[in-house]
Amino acid sequence: MLAVALLLQAAPDLPAPAPPLPSDWSDLAPMPFVAPPQITAPLDKFVADEIAAGRCAVAKPGDGHYVVKVDVAALVDAAGAVRRAVPRAMGCPTVEQYSAGLVTSFARANLQVRPGTLWYRATLVYDWRG
Repeated sequence: MLAVALLLQAAPDLPAPAPPLPSDWSDLAPMPFVAPPQITAPLDKFVADEIAAGRCAVAKPGDGHYVVKVDVAALVDAAGAVRRAVPRAMGCPTVEQYSAGLVTSFARANLQVRPGTLWYRATLVYDWRG
C-alpha cells in the first residue's frame, strides 16, 4: 500500500484529456488567427486539379466559376499549437486532408493565445474559374 502511495506521489501530473470534437460544428468559435489566412492561386490550383482529375464529387458550375468551401475543426492548446485538425467530409478526401494541413500551417505562430485546449472552426474557400 505504501509503495502505491509513493508511486502516485512520484508520478508526473498528466495533462487533462482533450475535449471531444463536438458533433455540432456551428457552436465552434472561429479560429483565432492573428492574420487571416490567404488562399493564393497556387493553393486554388491544387483543388482545381483534383476536381479536374475527377477525384472530387463537385459538379461543374454553369458559369465555370468554382467556389469550394472546406470546414476544418482544429483542437488548439493553451500555447496556441494545433493538436488535431479534422476536415468535414465534402466528397473529396484529398482536398479535405489538404485543407486540414493548410489550417495547421496557417496557425503556426499566427494564433491568439487563449487559455485551455479548445476546438475552433476554420473555413477555407477556394475560388477560381475553370
